Amino acid sequence: MTKYFVYDVFTDSRFGGNPLAIIPDASGLPEGDFQRIAREFNFSETTFVLPPDDPSHTAKIRIFSPLSELPFAGHPTIGTAIALARQGHGPDMTLELGVGPIVCHATDHSARFSTQVPLKVLAEPEVADVAQVLGLTVADIVLQTHPPTTATLGIQFTITEVRDRATLSAAKPNIEALRRFATKYPQAGRFAQHVYTRSDGVIFARMFDPLDNIPEDAATGSAAATLGALLVKCTSAPQEFVIRQGDDMGRPSRIEVNAKAGSVTIAGSAVAVMEGQLL
Repeated sequence: MTKYFVYDVFTDSRFGGNPLAIIPDASGLPEGDFQRIAREFNFSETTFVLPPDDPSHTAKIRIFSPLSELPFAGHPTIGTAIALARQGHGPDMTLELGVGPIVCHATDHSARFSTQVPLKVLAEPEVADVAQVLGLTVADIVLQTHPPTTATLGIQFTITEVRDRATLSAAKPNIEALRRFATKYPQAGRFAQHVYTRSDGVIFARMFDPLDNIPEDAATGSAAATLGALLVKCTSAPQEFVIRQGDDMGRPSRIEVNAKAGSVTIAGSAVAVMEGQLL
C-alpha cells in the first residue's frame, strides 16, 4: 500500500484554499497509474514525489491534472514543499519539476519558491473573443495596463483585467466559445482564463479551465506567477501584491506574489486535511 496526503493550499484554514493530493513516495507505483490516480482524486492537481535525478536535490515532483501531466504548477509546489518539510526535509530544498529545478524554502505550515523561467507572451486574443468566453461584455474588460494576453511560465493562461469586483463575480465561462476559440488560438492550449481586478491594493482573481476538467480553480499559483511577470513586463517596475482567489467558490485563498525582472517568488500556507492508503 502507498500513503497519500490531502492538503488545502494557499490557506491556513481547513476546507479553504485549493485541495491537493500528494503521494509522498511514488517510487513503488507503476508510472502508468499516475494519471489514473490523479483522475481518481479529481482535484485540479495531484503530485507524485520521486527520488531526484540529481542527488544534491531534494526530490523530483511530477504533477498531474485530471487529464494531463503539467510541467509546473504553483499550489502543488507549495503544498508538496510543506509536506516534505513535515517529513524532515528543508527548510531549504530544491525540487525537480518539468520546467527545471525550483528552489523552495518551507516550514511545516508555509512555503515560498522562486522561478527564473522567462515569461513568454504567446498571443493577444481579440477582446470580443475573450469577453464572449467569460460571459462578459467588451466594456467590462480593462485595457489600461495590458490587453487580454496569453502568456506562460510553464502553463498557458489568458490573463484579463476586468473593471471591478462585481464584474469578476459575474464572469461565467461559455464552454462552446471556449472550444471554438481554443481552436482559433492553438498557442493558448485549452484557453485557460485567469481573470482579475484590483481593489485597495489587493488583486482579486478567478481561474477557469473547464477544458482540462477544472470548471474553476480555488488558487492558481502558476497563474499568479505569470500575472506577476506580465505586470513587470508591462510596467517596467517590480510588483508585490496579494491575490485573493476562491472567494466566489466558498474556498478563500491567499497567494503572495513578489515579482521583478527575471524572477517571481510565490508564497503561501497549507494545512493537512486527510491521509490514507492507496490500495
